[in-house]
Amino acid sequence: MILSCGEALIDMLPRQSPAGEACFAPHAGGSVFNTAIALGRLGARAGFLSGISTDLFGAVLIERLAASGVDAGLSIRSDRPTTLAFVTLVDGHASYAFYDENTAGRMIAPEDLPALPAEVTALFFGGISLPVDPCGGTYEALMTREAATRVTMLDPNIRPGFIRDAAAYRARLGRMIARADIVKLSDEDLRWLEGPGEIAALARGLLSRGPKLIFVTEGSTGAHGFSAELSLFEPAHRVRVVDTVGAGDTFNAGVLAALDRAGKLTKAGVATAGAGLTSDCLKLGNAAAAITVSRAGANPPWAEELK
Repeated sequence: MILSCGEALIDMLPRQSPAGEACFAPHAGGSVFNTAIALGRLGARAGFLSGISTDLFGAVLIERLAASGVDAGLSIRSDRPTTLAFVTLVDGHASYAFYDENTAGRMIAPEDLPALPAEVTALFFGGISLPVDPCGGTYEALMTREAATRVTMLDPNIRPGFIRDAAAYRARLGRMIARADIVKLSDEDLRWLEGPGEIAALARGLLSRGPKLIFVTEGSTGAHGFSAELSLFEPAHRVRVVDTVGAGDTFNAGVLAALDRAGKLTKAGVATAGAGLTSDCLKLGNAAAAITVSRAGANPPWAEELK
């Protein structure tokens, strides 16, 4: 099982009622949640670990996971409310108002973490669950506990507007990058973390700190894959873009699914990934992300759509 660990929330999207009144429609979301959904749809055995409420929105999240074949049995349930993100659009640009204080997802602590069964072979971390506490510290503690024996992947998916203490967050990411087997970043994330420079040089700096594979996405240009011996690039598919919500999350799932399909989602398998396997990760990540951006919302493809 590939266990995605991080936020699940409800995006409240602006709509208009039949009577012409302004209203909001609830849609399940969250970066790590989207990666779990994409993994389930790509045919991987997928699990999800988060703090999930027992309220009506928590039920929506659980139902959405189940519909994509994702097992949420390791999640931490409570009667705290679900995180809500109200979206407003101004001249086509989205802004978010997060209601996250004291929520089921935010308030999980290390002592709430379950023991993981042996069937969990890999863990994925990232998203807006990492810069805030106590949940950010809890996910870091989980990675610290499990990284010696299970594959770990990190996608910081940096949202500067959500980060209250940039120095503390950079320090947390530094510790997590050092423990991760795989790190994926967008080119913007990479430069937020490492400063200006060429992608290859910055990625090699991260490799020197411990990860075995680094993936860097460049939006509509394509994606790079790096290891100690390799530097590969795979161009993006040309599609009509409807929106880019969930593109990076889906790419993450493609990387993990490609390793899983090859029987290489082990620490040794990742550490010795050659050009062919790394290329397969890039190709599946790009192909899956291309379908996601071609339709509205975070709606990752099913495996049969990629045949």
